[in-house]
Amino acid sequence: MKVVLDTNIFVSGIFWIGDSNKIIKLWKEGKLVLFTSREIINEFIKVMKDFKIKLPDNLIKEWVDLVTNNSILVEPKARFDIIKEDLSDNKFLDCAHEGKVNYIISNDKHLLKLKDFKGIKIVKPKDFMNTI
Repeated sequence: MKVVLDTNIFVSGIFWIGDSNKIIKLWKEGKLVLFTSREIINEFIKVMKDFKIKLPDNLIKEWVDLVTNNSILVEPKARFDIIKEDLSDNKFLDCAHEGKVNYIISNDKHLLKLKDFKGIKIVKPKDFMNTI
């Protein structure tokens, strides 16, 4: 199953036990194919460096390397301008469309409001776990 994970899924999955953590485990076990882009990775780095729970730079680098080395990195050709409330969320749509993924998994209200984007389901972690 091909997925795009919102940055908030990584943050939740790294720091807390729950559905986001289970999704990351499924990906690390090779049961999910993760698609990402440079924009998503750059956001991940920024969020992790600015997060209230500080991770040392070497651990952030380990996570970035893990994502980079164990995902399919795409360079989206199409750029969508669907989410007006937070334009930076469109990068997840761009990546998902380019990778022809099945799901975008997110806790972001702007993304979740769409529910579906060109046949790609946009779901919360709990809903994703209930479907597999």
